[in-house]
Amino acid sequence: MIQAHATARYVRTSAQKAGLVLALIRGKDVNRALATLQFARKSVAGDVAKLLRSAIANAQQKDGFSGDVDRLFVSACFANQGPSQKRVRPAPMGRAFRVLKRTAHLTVQVSERPEKVVAVGADAEGAPKRRPRAGAPKKAAPAAKRGRKKA
Repeated sequence: MIQAHATARYVRTSAQKAGLVLALIRGKDVNRALATLQFARKSVAGDVAKLLRSAIANAQQKDGFSGDVDRLFVSACFANQGPSQKRVRPAPMGRAFRVLKRTAHLTVQVSERPEKVVAVGADAEGAPKRRPRAGAPKKAAPAAKRGRKKA
């Protein structure tokens, strides 16, 4: 099973805001995740989409990759807090307010879904057919419960 990841560091957004967008794509197929990011109404969604494309490209470069991008899915994605830029905003009467411009480190990991192995004698749902043991007695239908009145 192939795993690949990509990391974007010092992205100018807070880790909390980026985490909201990353939660939208966690566990989805990569094509569906890209479509979700395209219509997400958050500015960090563009950065996450670029990062996801990079992770897909990294997976394609790995040895042992099957070549089928449709089998890739987002196995893990998270946002860690980066360093904050400290700025000063002038305030009334000669004072100053501190402004924190936060950054985040984003990571997206993609993995290949294992192929479903279907047994030779399987039915349409993929479960193997069960046969009763040779010489086993047939199960009898359960007897009807007798209705008793409590005294």
